[in-house]
Amino acid sequence: MPSGAAGRMTAAAPVTFAGVTCRYGRRTVVRDIDLDVAAGEHVALTGANGSGKTTLLRAALGLHPLAGGDVRVGGTVARTRADWAARRHDIAWVPQRLAPGRFPLLVDELLDSGGHPEAARDAADRLGTAGLGRRPLHTLSGGQLQRAFLARALGAVAAGARVLFADEPTAALDFDGQEQVATLLAGLPVTVVVVSHDRAMSRACDRVAEMAAGRLRVV
Repeated sequence: MPSGAAGRMTAAAPVTFAGVTCRYGRRTVVRDIDLDVAAGEHVALTGANGSGKTTLLRAALGLHPLAGGDVRVGGTVARTRADWAARRHDIAWVPQRLAPGRFPLLVDELLDSGGHPEAARDAADRLGTAGLGRRPLHTLSGGQLQRAFLARALGAVAAGARVLFADEPTAALDFDGQEQVATLLAGLPVTVVVVSHDRAMSRACDRVAEMAAGRLRVV
């Protein structure tokens, strides 16, 4: 991070999933999840595709409705739309790699949206995407797009986010890139919950929790 970023970062926040249940229609995809993540702890969520990992993270961001339970960040519960909007300032988010669509958002604009453009651009430089600033997102490769979203998340951490949620942040990267990102995330002084099938990422975390059929099977 740039020298000025450290002073703007706030303390890591604990995250508690308490009885979290989520559904798609009548189908329950996350079942009564209880998970306590201490402030500053890094936890990897593993499990087969379709086990509910992504839905659990999206629920913590207010992007998927809760059918039961709640997610506390720093001890607070989001109930209203305003609560969810306020919470997003506390959380940095690296989404699962998706097709960006053909819209004119530039990499620099994505980096600026994290709240600390200087830190995001510094992270982009370390991640090897510094020369892509004027490129539209839809022109990037999968690996470049992942690095750009990760750089934005690091900008959000520098801007004061106390928690980072990341969904498969190394899926499109080669082995060297996976190791680099795992090391980078391991050094963050915030709470991290990362969905990953990557062994390097799991090794870099303090703890691994495994999901199966919507349930937390091993912690």
